[in-house]
Amino acid sequence: MIHLVCGSTGAGKTTYAGKLSRQLGALHLSIDDWMVGLFTPDKPERPNWQWIDERVMRCESRMVTTALQLGHLGVPSVLDLGLQRADQRQRVAAPAMAAGLGVHLHFLDIDARERWRRVEGRNHEQGETFRLTVTRPMFDFIETIWQPPGADEMAALNGVRVTA
Repeated sequence: MIHLVCGSTGAGKTTYAGKLSRQLGALHLSIDDWMVGLFTPDKPERPNWQWIDERVMRCESRMVTTALQLGHLGVPSVLDLGLQRADQRQRVAAPAMAAGLGVHLHFLDIDARERWRRVEGRNHEQGETFRLTVTRPMFDFIETIWQPPGADEMAALNGVRVTA
């Protein structure tokens, strides 16, 4: 079984994915961990969306491959990729379904005001799930591309809506 965790910025995806992976005995694969661990030392001085997106796609590809390998061994995985858009969720789910593995979508449905409050707290505390400072313009940009899963997508991916 491959579990996909989606939600917009500040929804609590990494915290939720960590708890879920411990409950299931699954491997938690976090895009933030991979990006920070692999590419932070090489990042350009000024943020460059093309540079970031290219590396996100590389990490995502390897993470999905790893999840498929684990699935064939009977080991569940939790993919914490953000999955902001429906096409991203489909791109990640399709290979798993084609390989005969189960997919379970976990949609963290949290109000934008609450998410921004959480982001501000995380920026200030810089605790366990802190990877980088998220500014208000960054948060607002992600809001413009965020696509919550609809009823059809939730049904197709065995979705569960999480509101806490």
